Amino acid sequence: MSENPSAAEFDFEAAIRELETLVGQLERGDLALDAALAAYQRGSQLLIACRGRLEAVRQQVQIVDGEVLRAFDGGDNA
Repeated sequence: MSENPSAAEFDFEAAIRELETLVGQLERGDLALDAALAAYQRGSQLLIACRGRLEAVRQQVQIVDGEVLRAFDGGDNA
């Protein structure tokens, strides 16, 4: 994954999986200091990209929903 992927080529789920892997490695202390720093930096990039994608989707939903953003109930009221 490139550092600044376009929205069309950004794979949110793959980014989340990579982020989870990095967090696990950092929490377990599996990495040497330099590798841990690189993992932290990569994780920060992924977090920023995921937050940006979520915000873009939120804005699209708001537009589609007639500019009225409603709370998502998770489908429990079906």
